[in-house]
Amino acid sequence: MLQTSTDTDFENLIKSNNKVVVKYFADWCGSCKLFSPKFKRHASHEDNADVLFLDVNAEENETARKLGGVDNLPFIATFKNGILFEGSATSKEEYLQKMIEDLRK
Repeated sequence: MLQTSTDTDFENLIKSNNKVVVKYFADWCGSCKLFSPKFKRHASHEDNADVLFLDVNAEENETARKLGGVDNLPFIATFKNGILFEGSATSKEEYLQKMIEDLRK
């Protein structure tokens, strides 16, 4: 499941879902736009039904950005039981898949 999150609901979403994958982006970021369809594909895949996928605009949501440790864009962060598990500035689909698999361990 993929949804957009803001500072208003971010902490509640990561705490109320056991496995969360967050894509941080900015509207001006070309790599973010190219990565978006890949992220959506993983979010809609039936194998990932137990994972919540969130899109967060890093420029508009400072609290969510800090919780994810964002240092570059696009940035993927995984949260397990409300706690930051892993984060990486990446646009590689293979790395996203590895992060999802690691989240399940």
